[in-house]
Amino acid sequence: MSVRTECMLVLLAGSCLLSACDKGDPGLSDEAKAVLVKEADAKATGGACRHAGRALEDCYTLNPAAPRASVFAGWKDMNDYMRENKMDVVKPEIAAEAKPAEESKDAKDSKESKDSKESESGSKGKSGSKKER
Repeated sequence: MSVRTECMLVLLAGSCLLSACDKGDPGLSDEAKAVLVKEADAKATGGACRHAGRALEDCYTLNPAAPRASVFAGWKDMNDYMRENKMDVVKPEIAAEAKPAEESKDAKDSKESKDSKESESGSKGKSGSKKER
């Protein structure tokens, strides 16, 4: 066998062995993987909060299930990155749209309570008129 053939066989065997690396660490349990995913999620959430210009406390309030240490790590990493690259905050547009929806809900609730009070007073008047007959 030539040296070239041997090298090709070694490369082929190496690529076959490395092709199964997408499974992650086989020694980790499903619980450990879930914890790692949750921490990575929280870190991404913290970074997104900082990029949106939210205070760290607001980020904790909006994401109570996220581990605080991971949220802080993501927030701090994004803060450092934004300072190094002189990036501006990107204000979220959804929050501005959510406020009118809340106001309309409050107006709708007050209208419904007003209507129910009127219907109650109207029914009392009708029941009183039936008794008179």
